[in-house]
Formats: sequence, C-alpha cells, structure tokens
Amino acid sequence: MSLDTSTLYLVATMIAAMLGGMLLIFGKQENIPALEWWGAAYLLGAASVGLCTIAGDSLGVTLSLALNAVGFIACGMVWNASRLFHGRKPNLPGMVFGAIAWIPIALAFPPGALAIRITIGAGIVAFYAALTAGELWTERRKPLQKRWVAILVPVMHGFVLMLPILLGHLMRPYNAKLSGNIWITGFAIELVLYAVGTVFIIFMLVSERAVTLHKTAASMDPLTRLLNRRGFVEATSRVIEREARAGRPVAVLIFDIDHFKSINDRFGHPAGDEVLILFATVVVSTLRISDLSGRIGGEEFAALLPCSLEEAVVVAERVRSAFAASGIVIESGPVDTTVSVGVAGGPAGTELEVLLASADTALYQAKRSGRNRVEAAEELPLSLESWRRKTAGLSAPVRQAPATT
Repeated sequence: MSLDTSTLYLVATMIAAMLGGMLLIFGKQENIPALEWWGAAYLLGAASVGLCTIAGDSLGVTLSLALNAVGFIACGMVWNASRLFHGRKPNLPGMVFGAIAWIPIALAFPPGALAIRITIGAGIVAFYAALTAGELWTERRKPLQKRWVAILVPVMHGFVLMLPILLGHLMRPYNAKLSGNIWITGFAIELVLYAVGTVFIIFMLVSERAVTLHKTAASMDPLTRLLNRRGFVEATSRVIEREARAGRPVAVLIFDIDHFKSINDRFGHPAGDEVLILFATVVVSTLRISDLSGRIGGEEFAALLPCSLEEAVVVAERVRSAFAASGIVIESGPVDTTVSVGVAGGPAGTELEVLLASADTALYQAKRSGRNRVEAAEELPLSLESWRRKTAGLSAPVRQAPATT
C-alpha cells in the first residue's frame, strides 16, 4: 500500500497543532509556564511545517527562508520550555539567535545550493537540541536511568520539528522518485506517532513533578520550611542506614524553645511565629550541609548529625548560643530567645527511636536544670530493646555539656 507522505505530514501538522493548543490551554489553567512555551512551540512549528508543505515552491525563496526561521524559533522555544520546567529564566536572545543567523547565512548561497542550506539548518536544529538536552542533563534530582527518556525527548523533538521542512525541499524536485521510498514513508508515520507520544511524555514529567511537590508539601512544615516530623523521620532513617553501612556514629539533637507559651500569651501568636522562624533560620545557618533538621512539634525541633556525641554537643552549644544572641524586639518590647537542648549519640546503626528517646530525656534534664543549656545523655547501646532494659525504672543518666547558662 502506497502512502502519500505530504498527506502524512499534513496529518502530523494538524495533530501537532491540536496538541499544542491543548498544552497551551492546560498550561494556562494550571499556571505552568513551561507547558505554555511547549504548546506555543508546537503551534509555531505546525504552522511553519504546514505552510511549507501546502504552498511548496510558490512561496518564493525569501518567504520560504522566513518560514524556516520560524521553525528555528520554535526549536528555541522548546529549549526555553525545558529551562522554565526546571526553574530557570527563559533566554530570549538565545531563542531567536538561530533564526536571525539563518536568514543572512542562507541568502549568502545561490538558490541552487539546497544541500548547503539543509546542512546549515540541520546544524541549527542540532544546536538547540543539544541545549535542550543539556538543560535536562543538569537536572540532578533523578538518577541517569530515570532521566535518559526526558533527555532523549527534546533531542528528537528538535529534529522531528525541522526535518519535515528540510525533507520537503528535497522531496519536491524528486517527488515521483521519493514517493515510494520506504524510509521517508516510515518517517512520516513516525512523525504522526511522535507528535502524540511527546505530549504523553510531557504530561508524564508534569505528573511526576506534581507528585514530587505533593510529597514535599506533605513532609515540610509550612511556617519554618523545615522538615515536619514525618519528613524528618523518613529522611533521617535513610541517613542512619547510610552511616551504618560506613560504620560511622550518629547523634540527635532535640531543641525546645524556653517559655514559648508565655511568649504567645504576652506578645501574641504572630510574635511566637516570628520566634519559630528565627530559630529555624539559626538552625539552618549553624548546622552543616550534611546535617538534617526539622520541626517535630509546636516549639520542638530536632536535628540528626552524622558525627560523634562530643561533636554534636559542640554543635548544640553553638546553636544555643546563636539563638540567645539573636533576640527579637517588637512594639511591646524585647522577646527573650533561649532554647534548651538534649543531645544523644550512638554507634553505627543505632535506631532513631533510641536516639530520640534518649535525647528527649536529656532535654528534660536541661529544662529541670534551669533551661538555656545543653545536656547530653551517655553513649547509647545499639538497639531500642537494650536501651529500654538498661533504663527500665530509671531516668537516663545524663551529663552536662560545657555550656554558658
């Protein structure tokens, strides 16, 4: 069965235009700029391909080159869509660079130099395809085996968008000879399938991004932007497993802002929220990048440090001191900002529940001893059951860390 390639290209163009409109509308509804750019690129590319396919040589050299330039802009828009999708700003000069460079370069060659123009056009498309793939390559939140499909899509998109135009120039002079070419017919069919498949991949990326955002929101405290209890437990469990494989100890810090209820009662909840945000800022700026922190209760925070108990005590004292020195002044007067800290450490593989329970006991001791201080529990045994047997009927032994009260 013989298939007319021009008809197939027109079908692909109509499908691309329809899907581009869908992406554009969906992007506006969901406020996803990347989808709007992708949709506009589909529409622009479809218009360019469609006019070249329908009008053919009647367009003239100048208008034909201009339509090709529009196709190059569509490739640049795909590149910018990938930038927006990963939170980067669009590069407008780069988007139109290919089109601006194309026209004078193409006009510099005689009308019969079709092969040279095809080579130049293919080079521009390859340039934008490489830029788009590079944007997705720098997305390090996924392992390579999960990113290779997303990297391949924009590369194929750039070539598929421009090759119908380039092939159109080749096919028109030799239409009778090429109409039966199996490769060109197969390519035309692939273009129809690709126009649909690409949109499914785009929506897969958007859906995955939405799931990630929901997971992040579910594990994040909206006020302080630290991990909530659920997020903290999940994240620290992974760190503990990693450190256990390496045979390294871990430590947990539990912070409780002193007299927080009285701050709310005296100054109001907005002042209390400001104190919570301030403490979260102090914790993030004081801890190392390898440390994890979270808000696990009202005015209670926690941190996991991949280090020894002695090092954790030093860090805890540093947080306590920084918070005490960062007082807040509101209209009603200064607000005291002090915190009590309980520290617990254990050998590689110590369970999180053990560390939290022991640090909580040390925190209670710090509160009972006058607040605004750091207390550390003794070195922990490995398992929760061992710790429970050791502390059954007794308060966990504590020792006071060097701290300024």
